[in-house]
Amino acid sequence: MKFGRLLAVVRKELWQLSRDRLTFGMIIGIPTLQLLLFGFAINLDIRQLPAALLDESNTWRSRELIAELGSSQVLDFRYRVHSPQQIDDLLQRGKIGAAVVIPQDFEARLENNDRPAWQVMVDGSDQSVQSAARQLASFPLSSLDYVPGNASVRPVEIVNFYNPDRRAQINTVPGLIGVILTMTMTIFTGMAIVRERERGNMEMLIATPLSPFELTIGKILPYVGIGLVQVTLILILGLLVFDVPVRGSLLDVYLVSLTYIAATLSLGVLISTLANTQFQAMQMAFFLFLPQILLSGFMFPYDGMPRAAQWIAELFPLTHFLRVIRGVMLRGTGIGEMWTELAALIVFVVLILGVAVLRFRKTLD
Repeated sequence: MKFGRLLAVVRKELWQLSRDRLTFGMIIGIPTLQLLLFGFAINLDIRQLPAALLDESNTWRSRELIAELGSSQVLDFRYRVHSPQQIDDLLQRGKIGAAVVIPQDFEARLENNDRPAWQVMVDGSDQSVQSAARQLASFPLSSLDYVPGNASVRPVEIVNFYNPDRRAQINTVPGLIGVILTMTMTIFTGMAIVRERERGNMEMLIATPLSPFELTIGKILPYVGIGLVQVTLILILGLLVFDVPVRGSLLDVYLVSLTYIAATLSLGVLISTLANTQFQAMQMAFFLFLPQILLSGFMFPYDGMPRAAQWIAELFPLTHFLRVIRGVMLRGTGIGEMWTELAALIVFVVLILGVAVLRFRKTLD
């Protein structure tokens, strides 16, 4: 092996990379953006979790407890309710992640210390909310420190709705529908048009009377069926292997999944119009895949992220899909009660697909 010839190949490769602006930019941009974004955004501690408050005691001790819970910044009491039924309704619609219930005999429970003095009801369909409940359980409350009695009795009782056994699979499997669709649908369609160009098939498509819109829709329709097959497979395996229920309407599950499939396919088509090679298309797909996984609430708590990171997460379709699919599958919520999240997905499809069609040209350039 001669060093001179080896050096010539290295120079040639570096020269090609410097001329490929997209790849060269991603070499620098991917680690920089992801380090800054994830370094600031990922936080395992929940902050300002939307919560409801039911104070049936309304004494100075209960008010002191509420003040201390508020100072912990774990909960954000957005709703003051007057009955447990209101809490059930807010939890089912996904308006809150937790609720604090202080019973009428709160002071008597404190003095006797023979049973929990207050309750925290949490949405067990979200794993991060359960971690917030554990934070509250371990949070030092001075209003309870001086209470005599049986020290083995915990002052707070945590009640998990929709996942009383606290099984991680209950939270994970519905989210995996979105994760798997994001990865497969975006990559498949992201490489579709680029592959036609690389294989020389674009000339045949140019000779047809197809409009850009017809060609774009024709490229993504086969993948819609593939996506629905993947959803069905995940639902069947989730039920048979992990005993994950579908408490809501199965039709709603498929309607939401179909909307999300359209969103991921639209994103993939847009990538096809930006990339020059299949390798670039795959790079761009992974570049968009990682932020969605980490910021959507699938792996890390959404409410633990800074406000700026939450704004970025709202731009990703996976964030909205996770809220709806968990609501339908685990809480039995109808999609009509979560229409804002579904509307966000539809707007994403219209905007991204519209941009992709406008960018697409039936030319070889």
